[in-house]
Amino acid sequence: LAAVDGNQTGFVLADYAVFSAMLLISMAIGLFQALKKKPRDATAEDFFTGGRSLPAVPVGLSLCASFMSAVQVLGVPAEAFRYGFKFLYMCLGQSINSLLTAYLFLPVFYRLRITSTNQVIMTTGLNMWVSLFSTGIICTLYTTLGGMKAVIWTDVFQILVMLSGFVAIFIHGTVLVGGPARVLEIANNGSRVNFDNFSVDPRQRYTFWSLSVGGTLVWLSMYGVNQAQVQRYISCRTEREAQWALFVNQVGLCLIVSSAGTCGIVMFAYYISCDPLKSGKITAPDLYMPYFVLDIFRSHPGFPGLFLACAYSGTLSTASTSINAMAAVTMEDLLQPRLHRMPQKKLVLLSKSLSFLYGAACITVAALSSFLDWGVLQGSFTVMGVVSGPILGVFILGMFVPMTNRMGAFSGLFVGFCVSLWLAIGSTLYPPSEKTMGVLPSFTEDCGSTNISGNSRPSQDLHSISTKLHPDNEWSVSIKVYRSQKKYMHFVFDFTVITSVW
Repeated sequence: LAAVDGNQTGFVLADYAVFSAMLLISMAIGLFQALKKKPRDATAEDFFTGGRSLPAVPVGLSLCASFMSAVQVLGVPAEAFRYGFKFLYMCLGQSINSLLTAYLFLPVFYRLRITSTNQVIMTTGLNMWVSLFSTGIICTLYTTLGGMKAVIWTDVFQILVMLSGFVAIFIHGTVLVGGPARVLEIANNGSRVNFDNFSVDPRQRYTFWSLSVGGTLVWLSMYGVNQAQVQRYISCRTEREAQWALFVNQVGLCLIVSSAGTCGIVMFAYYISCDPLKSGKITAPDLYMPYFVLDIFRSHPGFPGLFLACAYSGTLSTASTSINAMAAVTMEDLLQPRLHRMPQKKLVLLSKSLSFLYGAACITVAALSSFLDWGVLQGSFTVMGVVSGPILGVFILGMFVPMTNRMGAFSGLFVGFCVSLWLAIGSTLYPPSEKTMGVLPSFTEDCGSTNISGNSRPSQDLHSISTKLHPDNEWSVSIKVYRSQKKYMHFVFDFTVITSVW
């Protein structure tokens, strides 16, 4: 992490100790699950589903942790800082999604006792290298050794770490501002208490409709048919417990999103007279939170380490989920049908090998992506937005419309993908202005002369733990040039200037 106005030189020993403790505890949980005595007749399915014997609460917390990555830890506070409390309408979309998933999708998957979703329908400051490999290796090891049980119990620990980090930031930041009443007063005067935005303009980034209706569909594609989430709730002991796990997940999601959003409002109150982004002290919205943490905890060693542990807990939970899910799909859909005579003991060993290989592949891709100049995570989110809607539609057809055939599913998938891709490309080439998107005003009248240079080494260190959600700064020049050369194409792209939530 970088210096803040020259008064802090980054992490101290206590910060490294807190961060290392989080990694070691995650590893210990995986080893414990791996060394526990297992039944002699354990199967590969047991490895991927935890023997379908897990209770609802840890599964629910694991569901919550799976999509609470470093993107949310860094991005949600920044969004609340710039757009206000209306971001919390996301919880409404998540709640509707939980009900739909619990009573429509979950019963289908659970009663079929499947492991892969494709069995239902087959038509569809810290040195960067040290952080990369330490996180990747530990995540791969505990996922490989302990299977689904290790993933779920480490997710429980990591969700507690994330909540602890947000609570510490909220409490200390609120005290520095002058108390909760003062924070709300500043937020209200700064138009951040804005739950009354019912605009139907699809170009606005966050409105009641985009977060409730659009958010419901986004989360439904993640929870209703996503392999990583389905694999979790079918690991419960009964269908009823699986439904309760989804409701526990909903409580956890609301707590995390509310905590992160509230931290963003506290940041706004703290920087009411000096926006770090506008004053040049940071170079991207995603750096608000790391800068804020270093600023307010400069005399409290260990707390910046807790924030880093908070961010990396999200990364570990998401990565372990993906590794286990990819291994499950490969085994159940591709290998096991051709290896039906292989003993279960060897299938379990093969399943662990797949987890290890996918973990190694994730580390390799992450290392290679560090050499790219553009926001890889923004690209991955765009891809997810393009494919998740059409895939959700195909699963709904296959599960609830009996007359669906292969040609209809393929054609619907193709058309949906093309429309989504067109919208994604158009909104990237011709993004709406900040005013159109609804970015709220912030101020710089009391800023000093010191800042974090975008070309300095500390700023690069700060970037190394961040995730760029908004590549506007990097692409703005090329977009302006493209616009000047392609003005005649405006009629094609005008319709595509809509918010990513839609």
